[in-house]
Amino acid sequence: MLPLNKRARLILNTDAKNEADDQFTIVHALLTPTFDFHGIIAAHFGDHRSKTAMLDSRKEIDHILDLMDLSGSIPVANGAASALPDENTAVPSAGAQMIIDHAMADDDRPLYVAFLGPLTDMASALLMEPRIAERNVVCVWIGGGTWPVGGREFNLMNDIASANVVMRSKIEVRQIPSTVYRMMSVSYAELQERCEDKGAIGKYLVDQLIDWNLRVHQGPIEHRSLGDTPALSVILNPNGGVSDWRPAPEFNSHMNYVHTGQNRPIRVYDSIDIRYILEDFYAKLARFDRGVQELANFG
Repeated sequence: MLPLNKRARLILNTDAKNEADDQFTIVHALLTPTFDFHGIIAAHFGDHRSKTAMLDSRKEIDHILDLMDLSGSIPVANGAASALPDENTAVPSAGAQMIIDHAMADDDRPLYVAFLGPLTDMASALLMEPRIAERNVVCVWIGGGTWPVGGREFNLMNDIASANVVMRSKIEVRQIPSTVYRMMSVSYAELQERCEDKGAIGKYLVDQLIDWNLRVHQGPIEHRSLGDTPALSVILNPNGGVSDWRPAPEFNSHMNYVHTGQNRPIRVYDSIDIRYILEDFYAKLARFDRGVQELANFG
């Protein structure tokens, strides 16, 4: 095991059944020994695709853990089943409580909470326990549209109020907007060559991605963006990309950025090192299949 000062504390918040890329990020995090992986939170993804979105995410997380023979190894908590009703009202959940408990723990290291979907559970945790804004918490968010104007973006769309709560808070935020996460495309051929023969989990990752495209995507396609993967990249290799610090924006009902200039700076990424993070995933999956990959430290 790596020494304590070489390990990063992580909670992963994932709308895992939203589409087909969260699954890759969950597996990647589980296979990363640098992480003290405190838990996985099942997130909702609105009600556009399912009326039981959060529970669908929970079922998918449990299935992935089962395929990797890791059921029961890591805490899994349900997040909020829906968006905040307004910017002043939390949606309490076991997931939000998990964030609070680890944020308030006696540990000087940063607590990274990576959000692959809406920010509902981060905002709820802030509203439930405002003291966590003064703790060493880093919120990593896959979401938000093109800077500086913005516009419709799926993760933001599913809870605009929560994004405003987080942006107005004092916690550190690393944002990976759509202009970055859409550039993570991988082809079917690439996945079939690098993942499909890597055990039950490797085959499932490829099969479920192709199945999603066949069922949901309109028109010809043989690729998909692994758009959630940068959430791990900016923790493992924060300088592996182009980023700068900008005053935290807020969002109007059309999902445009509102640049008030009143909030503390957040770190916004304009690019990441795609080769590094995808090759890291492929290598760890191959090593896991051979039984030689060290796992994250759970709990």
